[in-house]
Amino acid sequence: MSEKVIAPLRRAWASARMEPSVMGAVMVVILGVLAFIELADDMAETDGRAFDQAVLVWMQPVAGQPRGPWWLREAALDITSLGGIAVLSLFAVATVGFLLIQRRRLSALLLALGLAGGVALSEGLKALFERERPPAAYQAVETLNASFPSGHALMSTVFYLSVAVMLARAFPTKRLKAYVLGVGMTLAGLVGLTRVYLGAHWATDVLAGWCVGAAWAMALWLAAYAATRLQARRAPSHTTS
Repeated sequence: MSEKVIAPLRRAWASARMEPSVMGAVMVVILGVLAFIELADDMAETDGRAFDQAVLVWMQPVAGQPRGPWWLREAALDITSLGGIAVLSLFAVATVGFLLIQRRRLSALLLALGLAGGVALSEGLKALFERERPPAAYQAVETLNASFPSGHALMSTVFYLSVAVMLARAFPTKRLKAYVLGVGMTLAGLVGLTRVYLGAHWATDVLAGWCVGAAWAMALWLAAYAATRLQARRAPSHTTS
């Protein structure tokens, strides 16, 4: 590479090393991709299938009857809808509208691109692996396409984590940042758990969805961070001209 290319990369890396949140996001992207690859390998192996079967049977000792009282199943049905494309699209429209009113066009664009990219990732990976769902006797909800990775887990992670990171950047104290991030991760976590509890997915489907969703959400945040830094560097040159 020429020095003109290497020098900006060095400056970007030095800047990233000074920003713990940037390094954390980079690590999430790397670990998410690596974990997904490992899960994809395990999915086809005997140990992976045995793990999925054991988790499913524990969640539903009797096929079609999730463990726990009747109200827990009703709650799971409500929570799992928070990862559905219709609900997420409704939340996304409201969030994008709010960001546009606040003149945060870049954040609005990246959130919209994040969800569109999440859908493309989900459908593309499902078509690639073509894994069968758990037996129909275990499924307490309607299912449409292939099983790996879980689209609900992936999309809910992309949306709730992206929104949580945006909000966390706006809060001044670490407590508020941690709270918002915790809420976002909890929502995505609960959606994923309900997919296994209701027999819609194998456990490794959900784990893979979380990994891809987190990696994609953090990649988008890094893109937003880089764009913001670039705009900040260009601003003084415009004002002095």
